Amino acid sequence: MSLPPSQAETAALLRNLSGAAPVETHISAVFVGAETVWKLRKAVRLPFVDFTSLAARRHAAEREFALNAPAAPGLYRDVVPVTRAPDGHLALGGAGEAIDFVVRMARIGDGDFLDQRAARGDLPAELLDQLADTVAAYHAAAPVSDRDQLAGLRAIALGNLDSARAAGLPAAEVAAWGVAELAALDAHASLLAARGRAGFVRRGHGDLHLGNLCLWHGRPTPFDALEFDENLATLDVGYDLAFLLMDLDLRAGRPAANRVLNRYVARNGDVGLVGPLPEFLSMRAMVRAHVEAARGRAGAAAYLRAAHDLLAPKPPVVLAIGGLPGTGKSTLARRLAATLGGCPGALILRSDEIRKRQHGVAPEQHLPESAYSAAASEAVFAALAHDAATAAAAGHAVVADATFMAAAHRQAIAAAAADVPFLGVWLQAPLPVLAARIAARRNDASDADLAVLRRAAAADPGAGDWLAVDATDGDAAAAAIGAALAGLWNAPPRAR
Repeated sequence: MSLPPSQAETAALLRNLSGAAPVETHISAVFVGAETVWKLRKAVRLPFVDFTSLAARRHAAEREFALNAPAAPGLYRDVVPVTRAPDGHLALGGAGEAIDFVVRMARIGDGDFLDQRAARGDLPAELLDQLADTVAAYHAAAPVSDRDQLAGLRAIALGNLDSARAAGLPAAEVAAWGVAELAALDAHASLLAARGRAGFVRRGHGDLHLGNLCLWHGRPTPFDALEFDENLATLDVGYDLAFLLMDLDLRAGRPAANRVLNRYVARNGDVGLVGPLPEFLSMRAMVRAHVEAARGRAGAAAYLRAAHDLLAPKPPVVLAIGGLPGTGKSTLARRLAATLGGCPGALILRSDEIRKRQHGVAPEQHLPESAYSAAASEAVFAALAHDAATAAAAGHAVVADATFMAAAHRQAIAAAAADVPFLGVWLQAPLPVLAARIAARRNDASDADLAVLRRAAAADPGAGDWLAVDATDGDAAAAAIGAALAGLWNAPPRAR
């Protein structure tokens, strides 16, 4: 949609300043200069927004600045009026009458948008962890709301049905999705209400996909938060996160999405988000489907398929991986998690990360020996079992990553699985291999050193009734665990 004729003069001014034609969406035109970017709202009326008045465009520009500047300091500079001088000429911030308003921003470096980085396969593990940390901090700072989010989510689903039909997506598939999505939301009505009471309904970003994240001063930074509809942006933080997870899953692959989910939960402990996550992800995929269809892009069909697939139940499992320090528990947990359950893979519950969260520090921050007292460790394992039970009861796959040297801890994690298939694995490898791995660790959540390894080795309980796996070779260990899981799912329920 091109700019309305009434804004032709403004567009000419901004094009002259930027030296280029604008990048356009249905509601805005973005003029990208060498160092500065100017964003102009189009004077249009659409089903979801009305920017035909100058007051509405000014409010939207000022709201965008207020929402985004705190999370992206220096990226958002100011809101400036487009003014008409007495002689009729236009200027930015002049003394004449304001005829429009633009948001003025710094230019983001070429290739620093995260959708661009995803397209070229440039989202390394460290960046994904930083991205999850950024989103967790963003949500922690977001204002809490007491709105009834079920009604809001149902309204969004119905709006997606209308938009999908209008975009020409297959009517039967759209209708089937609507039935399934609304049923899934209603099935989680009590959970959604409980999450609201617990403070998980917040004024989030609203449009948190990879295209609205960039590297700014080397750090992942959200921008372009949804400013024109408070209801669309004030929902469960899991719904906000789901856009990013869905986008990562389809653009960068399941391991990337799985890593962000698990780092996010490691930082804030929001295990309960996995309950309504399938319908959150599906709704976000349907948004993409009708937007792509409306733009005439071939990707619409893939997003529509994803919207359906994301609602289809996937068989959950609770996989517990134990072993001495250095056996590669966390490496295998991360490798296997992306292959288990539905999108974006299994929830990894790592005792080291739970301990750090209970002490209010980042996973990589070292804790003193007092944090490893018997009482502290019991609190960690109690939380691990509780969280595993929560996720498993919601039908989400779990990988529990801890030493599991005590029989009581093994019994607790097995009990947490309840009716979900359970597999306990005990990793083992020669002590020199374990020592070398511990010595090579960098920026890891584990505080175990060689002294801890020696003490653990002296008390090694062995596999017991868990599956013993040689962890010397990671590929072979992963294959062995994968084969055991396949056999587990094929076994009669009583044998599980």
